[in-house]
Amino acid sequence: MSSPYAKELEIAQLAVQRAAILTKRVFHEKAKGTVSKDDKSPVTIGDFGAQALIIAALKANFPADEIVAEEEAAQLRDDAPLRQTIWDLVSTTQLSDAAAESALGGAIKDEDEMLTMIDHGASKGGAKGRIWAIDPIDGTKGFLRGGQYAVCLALMVDGDVKVGVLGCPNLPVDDAAPLTGSMESGQTDEGKGCLFSGVLGQGATSRPLTTGSLAPEKKIAMKAITDIAAATFCESVEAGHSAHGDQAEIAKKLGITNPSVRMDSQAKYASIARGAGDIYLRLPVSATYQEKIWDHAAGDLIVREAGGAVTDIHGKRLDFSIGRTLANNKGVVAAPVGGHPQVLAVVQEVLSLK
Repeated sequence: MSSPYAKELEIAQLAVQRAAILTKRVFHEKAKGTVSKDDKSPVTIGDFGAQALIIAALKANFPADEIVAEEEAAQLRDDAPLRQTIWDLVSTTQLSDAAAESALGGAIKDEDEMLTMIDHGASKGGAKGRIWAIDPIDGTKGFLRGGQYAVCLALMVDGDVKVGVLGCPNLPVDDAAPLTGSMESGQTDEGKGCLFSGVLGQGATSRPLTTGSLAPEKKIAMKAITDIAAATFCESVEAGHSAHGDQAEIAKKLGITNPSVRMDSQAKYASIARGAGDIYLRLPVSATYQEKIWDHAAGDLIVREAGGAVTDIHGKRLDFSIGRTLANNKGVVAAPVGGHPQVLAVVQEVLSLK
């Protein structure tokens, strides 16, 4: 525990793993036949429950730290049945994960405390101090269809990401498993579930998700691109999240013939970090849209620690110091360090044609 951020890493891993357990329970118990994110949807239940568990762990161990998170508890204060449903999940998940509870401390004691924990996520972010960014369920539609989603947590210190953890319950445990379109639906739990981690300057790792203590970790690294035409690239499932047409044109100009793999969430960052894919493109679909920091902080660090480069379409590093959004950036281009300049050049060429 002597390396920098060792305690933060351990708490983050255990907290994300426990939150991932809750989301899997929500999917299996609540998500059958659900296709929307209405107020009582499994996503709503899972979002609130996972956020409460993660924040409770952070506040027990790092009480002075600020937290930027997606949800707030006002809706639950006005909806007793929904609040009770979420509390039942939170309380039983805490009881069932004794190993994490012992290490994390700070068990949530009742519904009121659960609401208080959720509302601790209201920090405005910024360039000063220690700030955690949480996305309790990144990839709403992936979660609902049994495809890819992620539980995301990152620590920023003075605006710089120092620790990142991604829980990806539906990615294959095998780091060498190739990316396929079938990863986006019809998942079973067999052979699935990974926890990815990175600490600035210390590399990136993966380990299987468990329901107890942390499993042994393995170092991960991006594949070096020797032939860009043989690369595989990831993109968002939703056309509203990323410009599919531009991305197809970029792939064509790079000579890439492999079909793109579309998946939701920061599972894309995790997939290229361990070499299952090569390039992740998220190109702007709107001149005014600003990405949320919780959608990128953990994945950005993990890819960079695995030997990748992550920039926006202008070649600038992602800037997490502005607030709750990446206001200084447009889009994301992630690739191995050696291939990133070539990919970025083609991205800029295609986008400048408009």
